[in-house]
Amino acid sequence: MQNSVSLRKFVEVQKVRPLSCENKLDEIGITLYDINRPALQLAGYFDYFDHHRVQIIGQVEYTFMEKQGFDKSAENVERIMSYHVPGIVFCRDIEVPDKFIELSEKYGVPIFSTSEETSAFSAELTRWLRVELAPCISIHGVLVDIFGEGVLITGESGIGKSEVALELIHRGHRLVSDDVVEIRKVSDATLLGQAPDITRHFIELRGIGIIDAKSLFGVECVKNTQAIDLVIQLEEYNKNQEYDRMGLTENYIEYLGNRVPCHKIPIRSGRNLAIICESAAVNFRQKKMGYNAAEELYKRVTSNLGDTLAPDYLE
Repeated sequence: MQNSVSLRKFVEVQKVRPLSCENKLDEIGITLYDINRPALQLAGYFDYFDHHRVQIIGQVEYTFMEKQGFDKSAENVERIMSYHVPGIVFCRDIEVPDKFIELSEKYGVPIFSTSEETSAFSAELTRWLRVELAPCISIHGVLVDIFGEGVLITGESGIGKSEVALELIHRGHRLVSDDVVEIRKVSDATLLGQAPDITRHFIELRGIGIIDAKSLFGVECVKNTQAIDLVIQLEEYNKNQEYDRMGLTENYIEYLGNRVPCHKIPIRSGRNLAIICESAAVNFRQKKMGYNAAEELYKRVTSNLGDTLAPDYLE
C-alpha cells in the first residue's frame, strides 16, 4: 500500500491556510514528496505533467498570470485542477483571484495560502514529505543518541536493552525509542529512527513496569528522531564462539537496503554494557574523523616486530 500524508496533517505541520475545500482535507492525501511549480502548465504545455504533486504558485508564476490576464490563465488553472492535483499553494500571501476559488470548489482541489517565500517553502515541504513518505519498517530494539551518534541496540527480549538505555540516560545521553523503533529510509545514505506515537518516551523495565523517561528525567534526556549510525547487537555469551577482538574488519547489517556498521556484544556477568555502548559510539565517531585505533595498533606492532612475531590476536 502506498504511503500517503493527509492534507489535514499538511495544514497542521506546514501552517498553511486553506482557502477552499476544507471539507476535503481528510479525504485527499499526498503521495509524492516532489513538488511542482506549474510554469509550463500555465503556458499551456501539459506533456509529462505529474498531477500527483502539490502545485506551488510563487511570484514568478503569479506575475505571468497577471500579464497574460487572469481570464486566460483561469483556463489553464482549470485544466490543472481537472487532473485532480492534491492541492495548490500560493506563497508570499499572494491574493488568489475569486475565479480560482470557484474552480477549486468545482473540482474539489483545495487552495492554500502561506506567507513563506516560495523557494524556502518548497525546500521545507520537500524535506518534510521525503521523511513522511519514506519506506518504513518497525523492529524490536532501543534507539539512543550517544554523543550525537544514533545507536540502535538490538537483541532478544529480556536481554537487558531497556536497562542499558536507562543507564545511558543517567550518563547524560538521550532516549529516542524503547522496545519498538520505526525506521524510515529518507535517502540512500540515511536511516531515520523514531518511536511510535503511542510509546514515545516510555521505557519498560521488568519488575518495575512502565516509566516515563521525559517526566522522570526531564526533556533534555529524550529526543523524537535520530539518524541511525551504529547498531549494537546484544547476545548471550557463548564460549564456543569466536568474537572480534581487534575490529580490523567492519561488519554491517542491512535495513531497507541501507548498510549500517554493526557490533555483536556478548553478555557476561560484570560487563558494564552502558559504558561499552558509549565507547563504541565514541570509537565510531573517531573512525569517521579518520582515526582507527585497531589499524594504528596493527601498524605499530607489525613495524616493530614484523608480521611473523605479531601476537596471535592480530592473526
